[in-house]
Amino acid sequence: MSTITAIFEPAPDGTLHLPLPAAWQKMPIRVQAVLEPVTSPDSPDLPRSALKGFGCLKGKISMAADFDEPLEDFKEYVS
Repeated sequence: MSTITAIFEPAPDGTLHLPLPAAWQKMPIRVQAVLEPVTSPDSPDLPRSALKGFGCLKGKISMAADFDEPLEDFKEYVS
């Protein structure tokens, strides 16, 4: 069994056409589909596997320059 994830543009008649590998073109194929509208073809959702591993969020998280500075709210407890 193979899993295919693809974004298709509907044909003018409202149908979707799935290209098959040459080896599959002469055999019966079972198709299971989950149809979900995509907001923008340029930015599809990332699969969960894209967010695994060291450095996958590099450049996405930042801390304020004064992160280590004492907080005003705790001044009376610290001094």
